[in-house]
Amino acid sequence: MAEATTELLTTADGRPLKAALAAAQARAKRRAFLLVLPLLLFVLFTFLIPIGYMLKRSFEHDGFASSAPALVAWFEANPDFDPANPPEEAYAALVQDLARMQTERTTGIAGTRINYSVPGSISLFKKGAREAANLTPPFKESLVALDADWARPALWRGMESASHVYTAEFYKVASDMKLTDSGWARGQDKERIYLYLFAKTFFVSALITVICLLLAFPVAHLLATLPMAKSSLLMILVLLPFWTSLLVRTTSWIALLQEQGVVNNLLVGLGLLSNDGRLTMMYNMTGTIVAMTHVLLPFMILPLYSVMRVIPPSYARAARSLGATSWTTFRRVYLPQTLPGIAAGSLLVFILAVGYYITPALVGGADGQLISNLIAFHMSKSNWSLAAAIAGMLLASILLLYWLYDRLIGIDRLKFG
Repeated sequence: MAEATTELLTTADGRPLKAALAAAQARAKRRAFLLVLPLLLFVLFTFLIPIGYMLKRSFEHDGFASSAPALVAWFEANPDFDPANPPEEAYAALVQDLARMQTERTTGIAGTRINYSVPGSISLFKKGAREAANLTPPFKESLVALDADWARPALWRGMESASHVYTAEFYKVASDMKLTDSGWARGQDKERIYLYLFAKTFFVSALITVICLLLAFPVAHLLATLPMAKSSLLMILVLLPFWTSLLVRTTSWIALLQEQGVVNNLLVGLGLLSNDGRLTMMYNMTGTIVAMTHVLLPFMILPLYSVMRVIPPSYARAARSLGATSWTTFRRVYLPQTLPGIAAGSLLVFILAVGYYITPALVGGADGQLISNLIAFHMSKSNWSLAAAIAGMLLASILLLYWLYDRLIGIDRLKFG
């Protein structure tokens, strides 16, 4: 029997077909990668690297370690020292560093770093640095005689923690933990500023999300059911705020809502209010909620509209023909089909509201401030590490909400358009 022979399939230029197909696929993959490379670089340099730097900064602060090398070296050699009774060698190293701070003019930097966890340390360090050159052994008695706070265990705990460049201390401060003589402890109710602002921010964001949903649902339904000509005109009105500066929109609400503004003057003119009983709707939480609802409303309307416009009207007519009431038809037929749009709009509005800064800063006043305003405050005061820690906690909270949403509903059910 003659031996069967097989011939390899080749291309026109004589190359094996399998190798030619593999080379073509590799070229297609490289071409696709090069097409998306600018987007990847944009995301890397404008999103991933800044967030990574922020998280790194939340654990890093070198204000004290570089200014007190002698005390840092002593802490490294004596990790199990008693903060309630540091030995003479520790005080000698501290006095040496205080004199160095006075010479190199770094007292404020070191004192500010310790002041983050032990309030009042700036003045203590400045006073100690001025007198450090005149102190004589035993240095423990000399420093305590200068100021009794130098013997506080909380101060030594704070300096030991600050001797490490990388620390989780700022997350403790952002959680309203206070460094006491016995260690870290939760602050009193009136001192829990950060947790209160976190809770307030999430409550206000959830309230704004609900208000936007109640206002946007009928508007989106109207846009989805009107004829195209009328729907396009109304859509322009919905999109019009996007063509206006956020700053202009926010300051317009100041003119509308202030005590001598348009709304109060109209109510007084209609006799609904007296001239002495004008409503206070500006520089408080009311102004923040009203202005942020107006700004974020289109972000709820658009996802709802994208879902509603593809719902066949025949579904509702079929339900009505089978005897369902209008409410039953809405609840059991129409509403379930809009859930992807509701979920997308709610998630989008809520996340934007949590991070809003300009609107609360302009119209909120002291009562209408949110956590983003506190982050900006600490950044302006050069406490970038604490600001980064608060921002990191905010980011973790948002990621946790994403995870919970994915577990309970599913991210795949989101529909933005």
